[in-house]
Amino acid sequence: MDLLVTESENRKRIRKVENFFGPSGTPLSVPGRVLIGEGRLVKQGRKKRALKVFFLFNDILVYGSIIMNGRWYKKQKLVALADIKVEDLEDSDSVKHQWLLCTPFKSFYLSASSYEEKRGWLDHIRDCQSRLLKETDAQPGSNFAMSWIPDKAAQKCMRCLKKFTTIHRKHHCRKCGFVVCNECSKQRELIENIDSTREVRICKVCSTRDDEDNDNEDNDNSRQRGDSSGMQSCEEEEGATSGDEDQMQTSSTWLDTKDCTWMGLSPFLYSEAQD
Repeated sequence: MDLLVTESENRKRIRKVENFFGPSGTPLSVPGRVLIGEGRLVKQGRKKRALKVFFLFNDILVYGSIIMNGRWYKKQKLVALADIKVEDLEDSDSVKHQWLLCTPFKSFYLSASSYEEKRGWLDHIRDCQSRLLKETDAQPGSNFAMSWIPDKAAQKCMRCLKKFTTIHRKHHCRKCGFVVCNECSKQRELIENIDSTREVRICKVCSTRDDEDNDNEDNDNSRQRGDSSGMQSCEEEEGATSGDEDQMQTSSTWLDTKDCTWMGLSPFLYSEAQD
């Protein structure tokens, strides 16, 4: 009876998430899928920070923009948990409780309202991913998009050092994430994990690098990760800030698989319930 109640409640919650995104969203109800947790996090975009809603399932991570708080979301994005990497980051003077979420097609910074909130998301994502890989005998992803340096962090092209103006505009290299001008990023290249259907913009330096391993090493040496500037690798997702960031002060909720109930923030709840 408890199992039937749990399955029924899980189906209701997943249908509710589907309704949040409306007909434009991808159907989420599939056999074996369980909604583990949900909450709101601040995502750093190319130009600004915006509040986003996140839903963690046992096999995927779903997020989107908030149009009406608790009623309507859009721009739904789905990422397979097997293809995710999370990196914990130290606090900076300007941003607290932040971490980096890496996926094959984009990588960006997220921040929570508290340290406990951040630990809850990191622990649940890692735990769900570990269990998924063990159950499916799959291999974790290893090819991730480079995170973008935000527009506001560069006043000059990071290749030719010419100052940006209304005419001399900012662009991003999809390979290194640098902010560059059009003259320094006229080259295009097919990077399948980012876009398998069309070539994307890369800078003149990346276009001359033949050895991919040397390319990765050069990027690591020339650029420090983990500062307060968030990045993303998709211009099309940029839009208006979805509400006041203060809305995020409510805690995320997580499934207690031991008691088959939902409750407030508990960073180790899911792990303890499965022991």
